[in-house]
Amino acid sequence: MIVVVPVDPPRDGLVLSSLADGSPLTEAEAVSLYEAAVADVCWAVAQSGGDLLLNYRDAETLPEDHTDGDPEAEVRALALDALGEDAEIRFERQVGSSRAARVGNTVTHLLEREGAQSVGVLEPTVPLVDRTEIDGAAMSLRRHEVVLGPSTEGSVYFAGFAEPIDFTDAYATPELSTLARRTSDAGLGVGFAPMLPTVATPAGLRATTAGLEARRAAERPGAEATAALVDELGITVGEGGGLERE
Repeated sequence: MIVVVPVDPPRDGLVLSSLADGSPLTEAEAVSLYEAAVADVCWAVAQSGGDLLLNYRDAETLPEDHTDGDPEAEVRALALDALGEDAEIRFERQVGSSRAARVGNTVTHLLEREGAQSVGVLEPTVPLVDRTEIDGAAMSLRRHEVVLGPSTEGSVYFAGFAEPIDFTDAYATPELSTLARRTSDAGLGVGFAPMLPTVATPAGLRATTAGLEARRAAERPGAEATAALVDELGITVGEGGGLERE
């Protein structure tokens, strides 16, 4: 399976911007969290049986106030810092006017033009993912044409395809039910991966932080970059269930 991770250049106001308003994090800290999550996701893919493809946004697909600089260089630096200069990573720019179009163009090209057996789109904001979920999804794609990984608030952290679907508005909220319906409309079978939170929303960050605390208590480490940053920032889940800073 080719595992596509769509990555934005890590910039203030571009990545995880909602966390600055709905969590104790500043915009700069949200960027650091994004970088840590990307590192953990890349590491998980590298440890799996999948082939890592980083699908980066460039000046043509970024918002107008983020078209400066070199997005590809920023994404390359982030990935290679996480995995090392000798890491086997494929970099391709995203093409399309919307998220659904960019995902659809990439998936369809890999399946139909390059003859990939399966393609998984893994969000860069799901640090708790590990190789077992990735390899399990790849196995499930041998039985189902589409495999979806549910996340918080009806979103998806993973969408795998052995056959392309109609991607027009396929990522409309709620993503999970929209993608499942689009798959069913195409007469294709859908399977589901285990649910995992992302850090893209305050709710997802709370769930991720709680998951990191549980893994620490169980002495089952993982998501090392994100865990280290959360510890450094003193982010915890308080007794009332909200995010707090020590």
